[in-house]
Amino acid sequence: MRSMNSQVYEVEAQIEATHWWFRARRELVARFLSGLALTDRAIILDVGSSTGTNLRLLKEMGFRKFQGVDTSPEAIEWCRQKGLGLVSRADAQDLPFPEQSFDVVLATDVLEHLDDDQKGMNEFFRVLRPGGWALVTVPTFAALWGRQDEVSHHRRRYRLSALIRLARASGFEIQEKFYFNYLLFVPIWVARQFLKRLPSTIESENQLNTPWLNQVLYQVFSWDTRVAPLLKSPVGVSAFLLLRRPKTN
Repeated sequence: MRSMNSQVYEVEAQIEATHWWFRARRELVARFLSGLALTDRAIILDVGSSTGTNLRLLKEMGFRKFQGVDTSPEAIEWCRQKGLGLVSRADAQDLPFPEQSFDVVLATDVLEHLDDDQKGMNEFFRVLRPGGWALVTVPTFAALWGRQDEVSHHRRRYRLSALIRLARASGFEIQEKFYFNYLLFVPIWVARQFLKRLPSTIESENQLNTPWLNQVLYQVFSWDTRVAPLLKSPVGVSAFLLLRRPKTN
């Protein structure tokens, strides 16, 4: 598993609490977590915690028993400074936990970093208790490959069908599946084609923002994440899976 550039972590750490992308994605994850009828004592693992965006969400939702893992010492230090709970150094392809340890696994934008994404999905399944849940997001469509994929050390972008095959091969039941961020699919494609033709002067696309633009994009993306599960758009900048480990396993 390859961590992001240090400068990318620094940018993300400074903006994840308010940036339109992270805010609306947290809302999406929160809606599905709320629908699982979990108690505040559910044991939750956040895989690839980065600078703490999901840990922030879990804390705000009132969960008490959660922890994260990441391969980057810089990311772990950012989480510590923010007071977001325990984050250990570990690889998603070899999680340092016994089988059936968690009620929920969050893996938002993690699989694309892994050398062996099937092994990573297998690990999510292994550490879940029977009947446990995994919430997974990934970036999609190779045509959207851009500077952010490179500085984040992505291995690939996905189609939803390929992501579903990974999950089923691990033994998961698919409870929900859809593309999201479909409203901004074309604008993001255009922007990335434009950026490819310019000298590289930014460490992260997340730096391309202003307060006014941030609020507009947040409103668009927030509405998008509410409608996406119903619309089932054939395209999107990202894909979402809600997975369950069968109760009999």
